[in-house]
Amino acid sequence: MSITNNRHAIAIFALHLTTTLSASSSFSLPCPSPPPPSSRVRRRRPTVIATPPTPSIRACSFLRSSSSSSSTVPPTSSLSDDDGNDDDPPPSSSSSSSSSSSSSSWWKDYKFNDPHLAHSVIGDFPILSTRFDADGKMTSSSSLVDDERDAGGGGGTGGGKADRRLIYLDSAATSHKPSVVTDALISYYETMNSNVHRGAHALSRESTEAYECARDKVASFVNARDRNEVIFTSGATEAINLVATSLSCREGGGREYRLIGEGDEILITEAEHHSNIVPWQMAASRTGATLRYVPASSVSDGFDVSALMGGLVNDRTKLVSIQHVSNVLGTINPIGDIVDYVRDNASPDVLILLDACQSVPHMKVDVRALGVDFVVASGHKMCGPTGIGFLWGREDVLNGMAPYKGGGEMIDEVYMDGSTYARSPARFEAGTPPIAQAIGLGAAIDYINGIGIDRIHEYEIELGDYLRRRLEDVEGVTVLGPRVGVERAALCSFVSDVVHPSDLGTFLDLEGVAIRSGHHCCQPLHRALGHSHSARASLYFYNTKEDVDDFVSALEGTLGFFRSLTSGTTVDGKDGNIVAETNDDDPFVPLF
Repeated sequence: MSITNNRHAIAIFALHLTTTLSASSSFSLPCPSPPPPSSRVRRRRPTVIATPPTPSIRACSFLRSSSSSSSTVPPTSSLSDDDGNDDDPPPSSSSSSSSSSSSSSWWKDYKFNDPHLAHSVIGDFPILSTRFDADGKMTSSSSLVDDERDAGGGGGTGGGKADRRLIYLDSAATSHKPSVVTDALISYYETMNSNVHRGAHALSRESTEAYECARDKVASFVNARDRNEVIFTSGATEAINLVATSLSCREGGGREYRLIGEGDEILITEAEHHSNIVPWQMAASRTGATLRYVPASSVSDGFDVSALMGGLVNDRTKLVSIQHVSNVLGTINPIGDIVDYVRDNASPDVLILLDACQSVPHMKVDVRALGVDFVVASGHKMCGPTGIGFLWGREDVLNGMAPYKGGGEMIDEVYMDGSTYARSPARFEAGTPPIAQAIGLGAAIDYINGIGIDRIHEYEIELGDYLRRRLEDVEGVTVLGPRVGVERAALCSFVSDVVHPSDLGTFLDLEGVAIRSGHHCCQPLHRALGHSHSARASLYFYNTKEDVDDFVSALEGTLGFFRSLTSGTTVDGKDGNIVAETNDDDPFVPLF
């Protein structure tokens, strides 16, 4: 994949137009407000020379043990094992790493231990067949043929490469959904649409059965002790807010609830997603508790575990909330060691919350083995629908917490002078829950179980290492996070010395490559690392070696293009911004 000359010319014209218009105070472009000065770019003005299986959403009963959760939905596509090289053993990461130092094309002969996983499931995700015409519009393959015929073979007016495929590398933001999940949603609305827990009629019974069956599947998936430990939420953000609000609001209800109060300490890290920072800031403000944090650094590839164990935990620490896997760095944190240290040194009744958004979809997460009190995760990152997530919590802890919201379902008895509340999970699921979404999440868990979470994890570890090593070879790219050879999640954030991440993401999109650009909801972490933004490529089990190779090819072409624009410029070492050597003081922001 490469950027065409015509596409280069268009981009140069756009950049030149932006330069020209910025000098005029009587004209403004319809674009968002510019970013802070630290992230602005200063550039020299360029001189222009398969068919899915039918989901079974009634495969289990919530009256039965949660361990009976169904996992019978296998991937439906298949790939022939005859690739002509089955007799050759795939090189290990260590052997390939050494070869990369002696050959710039080591990756061409690289083989995965499980080369057929991604190819066997791609047909289950219709969106992955998306293609683009020469103008960058999404289209079907058949319409591309018609467009090229109508245009006399030109493939559109943009002058670009026609029939480009989608290369989706943004699964850390949200994963795609297999057909079995979307079919489950349609099946619910077409065959049993009704509210749960409230009706004696057949539709309500069927809907309640399917909804509670999904709870069983989640409980089994994370190895919960009891189904009552699983609470459905709109996502991980609401799950964290649920815990933070419940522990910091003094709601009477005729009894005392477990609370964080003045003089107590809440401990988080500087590497957290904003959803695991802001709710605790709000909780500390409400209660007078002290919010402390473990600093992050590039040396530690995330937050500094030694600092956490060097005095930040004490007998006033009442809650610790940390991430399992970094959504920016891909670092897999040593949760077992951290939990042991906290239990030994914090308050005897300390609570530990684990943000598992980037781990539950990709590896086996056993809530009992982890030894924490809460785990939160998002359904949309694990092939499930949007608008659904879950909180797992120890049942005794949940039943000692105040309700999060009031309304129907969460009550025991209501009187005009007060109310009593149901036990978990009903206590925290006021109102009509996300019924269809929960059923869809259950179908997603069935699908993942059909592949095998251990198989997914092993494949992604290898895929992530391959991505890391390919990026290591790209000129002008600095990869953030663990070094080559250190086990990491299948994602890499990186910065370039020639282009702002926002511009990079936009130009890669012209080639059909979808990555994420920005601070990834981790502004404190980026500041600690010395960057305002980064670009991120994140993978899932449906990504292939070819996805990585085509991405790197497009990345190299895009960086080469921007490098040609910035010839004769220097790079600000502090912010990584491009600064022209001329005396032109006109401020420039990222092109897009």
